[in-house]
Amino acid sequence: VQLQASGGGLVQAGGSLRLSCAASGGTFSGYTVAWFRQTPGKEREFVAGIKWSGGSTYYANSVKGRFTISRVSAENLVNLQMNSLRLEDTAVYSCAASRTVILSALRVPSAYHYWGQGTLVTVSS
Repeated sequence: VQLQASGGGLVQAGGSLRLSCAASGGTFSGYTVAWFRQTPGKEREFVAGIKWSGGSTYYANSVKGRFTISRVSAENLVNLQMNSLRLEDTAVYSCAASRTVILSALRVPSAYHYWGQGTLVTVSS
């Protein structure tokens, strides 16, 4: 499966953006799909994840209550709605997917086999 991330851009602090991760060459059925973010000089950081089957969601503490991950089954999409954005949310966001990731490894980038290209989110003051 190939992943295509979209929706990044420039937004003021307190604003909102929605990122989308689309699958092609297959569907998300049976996958766990996650969003990670990375800033220069830092390791990739888990943001949010969703199990396509059942829809269980998981969040980093830093985004809980502000970000919402969801699936759009009819469009084979995973969205990340980001509200109340902060300067520290500025990063390149990437989506990833795996059929075999276990719960204890959900936040580990190396547990994911498929990655989309990154999309830049810049939050300005």
